[in-house]
Amino acid sequence: MRFIVDAQLPARLARRLNKRDHDAVHTSELPNGNRTTDTAIAEFADAEDRVVVTKDRDFRDSHLLGDTPRRLLVVTTGNITNDALLALVDEHLDAIVRALDEVGFVELRSTHLIVHEDQDKRPNRPPD
Repeated sequence: MRFIVDAQLPARLARRLNKRDHDAVHTSELPNGNRTTDTAIAEFADAEDRVVVTKDRDFRDSHLLGDTPRRLLVVTTGNITNDALLALVDEHLDAIVRALDEVGFVELRSTHLIVHEDQDKRPNRPPD
């Protein structure tokens, strides 16, 4: 799976994902580095079929309201050490990948994973 890790998460997370046979970049590697706008990150992710990995709730809102980025992993663990974050991702990575193959929005909490049902697949949604 392809990922882009947002600025408020450590570059070590992108390196860890790469070691686990995924294709991950950190925003610090982009031309504007960690100053890349959320819109530019979402456009980059969508163009390259990447999952945005972030703590930024603005991405959640943008995904839910505008379906961009198309795929999103939001880390909602609160403040934890980078080592604890990496261990948590390692623990849940297989489930995260399986979930993101099915839905566009997954949330990683400190104790569990939440897989959000895609809005267009909800049973009571009126037809387009």
